[in-house]
Amino acid sequence: MKQRILTAIVALALFVPLVLIGGFPFTIAIYVIATVGLYELFKMKEMNILSVEGLITWLAMAILLIPSEWAADVEQAIGLTKTEMTFALVLLLLIYTVIAKNRYTFDDASFSVLGALYVGIGFYYLIETRFFGLEYVMYALLVIWSTDSGAYFIGRKIGKRKLWPEISPNKTIEGFIGGIICAIVFACILQAIYPIAPSYVSLILITIVASIVGQLGDLVESALKRHYQVKDSGKILPGHGGILDRFDSLLFVLPLLHFLHLVG
Repeated sequence: MKQRILTAIVALALFVPLVLIGGFPFTIAIYVIATVGLYELFKMKEMNILSVEGLITWLAMAILLIPSEWAADVEQAIGLTKTEMTFALVLLLLIYTVIAKNRYTFDDASFSVLGALYVGIGFYYLIETRFFGLEYVMYALLVIWSTDSGAYFIGRKIGKRKLWPEISPNKTIEGFIGGIICAIVFACILQAIYPIAPSYVSLILITIVASIVGQLGDLVESALKRHYQVKDSGKILPGHGGILDRFDSLLFVLPLLHFLHLVG
């Protein structure tokens, strides 16, 4: 527990100032974090990111991460849209399955493409949300942290019924609901201090959906680790695991806030 707390303090001391600064420093930091996340994915599947297929996948992810404020200049310079550049790299990965003579297969290429989308799109929306407004990043983090804390403590205190034992044996239905309730409470406190939604009703509805989706994002990461039989996605954060272990919920919640038009 002491190691977890110490790691959390150090991580927050590094991450929070970058969130507050925003702009170019924050975007570069997210590129670095996303690169570590992609590395963790490749390592889980026992693939080498420092390979032809790994570099192509990283390039696809890097293109997906380009924020909308920079996209027009990049697209004009290259002559292709982000979608076209990404699709070209997907085709290149498929061609490489032939060149590699089945050392790198269609299944591997599918993993690479989905990995680039999973990491790239999730962190892209983190960059976009920060460009739109610091308060929305803070709201997303608040919802995720309060959900996690509520689910953990309420689940330990009164949790009886398992939520999804095949995927994450320690999670309970009571903890799942408790996490949602805690997220609503803290979101309403934030709304009272700094309104970010048109009304409390819309805020509560969005928070409920965000809390549920955030917990599903956590379960997706748990399912991924269980499939590849690893305890944590990485070891970069002692006591907490890897980047994907810490950002799994955020990668789902931030796109959702844009889809629900709270942001954008």
